[in-house]
Amino acid sequence: MTKKFPAATIHEAYALGLRDFGENYVQEFERKHPEVAGLAGARYHLIGSLQSNKSNRAAEIFSAIETIDSLKLARRLAEQATGPLDVMVEVKLGGEETKTGALPEAVPEIVAVLREAKNLRLTGLMTMPPWSTDAELSRPYFRRLRELAERHGLAGLSMGMSNDFEAGIEEGATIVRIGTALFGPRPKA
Repeated sequence: MTKKFPAATIHEAYALGLRDFGENYVQEFERKHPEVAGLAGARYHLIGSLQSNKSNRAAEIFSAIETIDSLKLARRLAEQATGPLDVMVEVKLGGEETKTGALPEAVPEIVAVLREAKNLRLTGLMTMPPWSTDAELSRPYFRRLRELAERHGLAGLSMGMSNDFEAGIEEGATIVRIGTALFGPRPKA
């Protein structure tokens, strides 16, 4: 994840072979985008919460949006995306009020809307368990996400960060978000 890191960090990681980069904020990546848009084969994932009023711009500059958390946002992106855009449904499996995500019972309807959208390619589900230094505390959330994805015939699972990615991989993650492990602590803004 390259949030708060300059475009130069993306260039350095790209030169070393990294091709997928995660960003949290549309506005922050908008500033970096002109400097990194020409990196052949690079893919930029929005992994932060997406506000509806920024969905059109997000659809233009990101290769993937992993944080579709409502029917409203799913419908809006379905209308706005003009080219192929990979998407994931963010599922809220923990009770944290500060976390976003669709509740598991809302997933079927969101999945149906995304599957019908001509310019969106639903690749899977994403979750953010409650943060802990003990990776084993994340495992039940990862397992629940995998089971939910299987029920909907979805192969992609974005789960696991620098502190718990091993448990995520063991539970079937196809995408892990390991910015701190790769780049170190984020620069202070």
